Amino acid sequence: MNLPIDKEKKRVAAWLISCCFLVFVMVVLGGVTRLTGSGLSMVDWRPVTGVLPPLSDIEWSKTFAQYRESPEFQKINFMMDMQGFKRIFWYEYLHRLFGRLIGVVFLIPFLYFLVRGYIYRHEWPKYLLMFILGGMQGVLGWYMVKSG
Repeated sequence: MNLPIDKEKKRVAAWLISCCFLVFVMVVLGGVTRLTGSGLSMVDWRPVTGVLPPLSDIEWSKTFAQYRESPEFQKINFMMDMQGFKRIFWYEYLHRLFGRLIGVVFLIPFLYFLVRGYIYRHEWPKYLLMFILGGMQGVLGWYMVKSG
């Protein structure tokens, strides 16, 4: 026997499935970032203002200079030139940008569904825990970059 599922539950389910897909893509992107050695190419952690990449040659030079001061450059990539740096930079940039996207794709619909009553009061803690765990992944990423 099939029970009818109301539209609200279908919308919440579609949102959660979308978030799961985004997390899957993030894991793949993180794997590519790791395998290419790109993970520490962005030594400056700016979660809010760091959305835009370097846009001018001067900004690229400044960003590359910061990377040259990192232990990863000094121990592993000391032969890297600007072109090589740009190549690894983009993987890490996309990885961080995608992390922000996941946060927005989770938070905005969550708040919408909360206000509209699509999520029951007793379910709030589960969703908040998911959001907090996602945020903790970002904090862990920050720590990994900071610790080199």
